[in-house]
Amino acid sequence: MSQTLRIDTGTDDLLAVIRDRVAVITLNRPQARNAISKGMKAAWVELIKRFADDPNVGAILITAAGTAFCAGGDVKGMGQSTATAEATFEQRVTDLRADQRRLIGDLFAVRKPTVAALPGSAAGAGLALALACDLRIAAQSAILTTSYARVALAGDCGIAWLLTRLVGASRARELMLLSERIDARRAEAMGLLNRVVADSDLAELSFALAASLAQGPTFAFSCMKDNLDHAVGSGLLESMDYEAENLIKTELTFDHREGVRAFAQKQKPVFQGR
Repeated sequence: MSQTLRIDTGTDDLLAVIRDRVAVITLNRPQARNAISKGMKAAWVELIKRFADDPNVGAILITAAGTAFCAGGDVKGMGQSTATAEATFEQRVTDLRADQRRLIGDLFAVRKPTVAALPGSAAGAGLALALACDLRIAAQSAILTTSYARVALAGDCGIAWLLTRLVGASRARELMLLSERIDARRAEAMGLLNRVVADSDLAELSFALAASLAQGPTFAFSCMKDNLDHAVGSGLLESMDYEAENLIKTELTFDHREGVRAFAQKQKPVFQGR
């Protein structure tokens, strides 16, 4: 029987539990379509670091309360902060860069499998948050949009890089410039989503996906993610050279020996992440 460990995040805006080696982070501002708040950012930084380093966590699942995943920045509060209004241009750029690195950069850097489960719309920085995960599973009613053009902003949180990497330059330009609302099935066909499921099945199926990854060869997964990240900026020969080193690293692990043993004996392997 599985046990659930509840984590004190310091805010009601972000909830977290660990169950069956899956750390589940829930954006919890349904009244604001889970727009990113200051409290959410502060808790996020601590949670991502904690779960990235926790040997009892094999995968991270990010989801949301209510009928939206994340509306991105809180548009209603934009331009209303006195501190922001009084800051210099250079200070605002510096602050935004730091925020982006903590919100998206730290998530992307996690070497464990990460899954985003979208119960509804993801927009702007909220879409970037989902795209920074390894896999995305969405409810059939979910809608995706970059939204930046609608409020005359250029985009942030790595959205241009993430979109270009996932769907190519032409589609990325289409999504940014038009800011159209993309339904889940079209988003899946474009490569923005990996799976689309019935709304009522999202919670169960997304956790099952994360749990299956959490039971997998986590060290091999970390090396796979290194290979994939390296491949983005390298040629074929350089990429193969990089892969060769990581393959030998994984070939020397307990998990590789366990995988070979289980394959030969037609059993399910029991990986230990080492």
